[in-house]
Amino acid sequence: MSRDTVNYDLLDRQLAALLDTREWLTNSAQTCAFIMQSLPHLNWVGFYLQRSPEMLALGPFQGKPACHPIPFSKGVCGAAARTRATQRVDDVHSVADHIACDIESRAELVVPIVNDDQLWGVLDIDSPLEARFSHADQTGIEALLTTFKRQTDLPVWDH
Repeated sequence: MSRDTVNYDLLDRQLAALLDTREWLTNSAQTCAFIMQSLPHLNWVGFYLQRSPEMLALGPFQGKPACHPIPFSKGVCGAAARTRATQRVDDVHSVADHIACDIESRAELVVPIVNDDQLWGVLDIDSPLEARFSHADQTGIEALLTTFKRQTDLPVWDH
């Protein structure tokens, strides 16, 4: 399948200019909207926040209503939170404990956000196209989140 070429360096500069406040809620919402509008073939982009032990709570997002809460023991988001490692899945239906919020989602990319050695949350991106996310997409999204973290005062959740 042919992929649209994404200029992540340009997107990173645009996101840096867009995030003109240090407020986490505003920057989270802006980042979701920016990614949703900037990348082709997505159907959901959002943050899940670790606001209690071993559990992710729904944060700002773009797309259909979503699952809430997500335990660390379930799904792709839970795996990213549990391992603190990016998860890139070509076909979510092949993941035994996948949490199907939207049956149309096929591929998923989930990047953990660690702040001062504590998991703050994850960014979850879904696509209706199987194998939508490449290594270049993963690297590009991770760079965007580095910019998000650098320009945002992330709160420490009580848990």
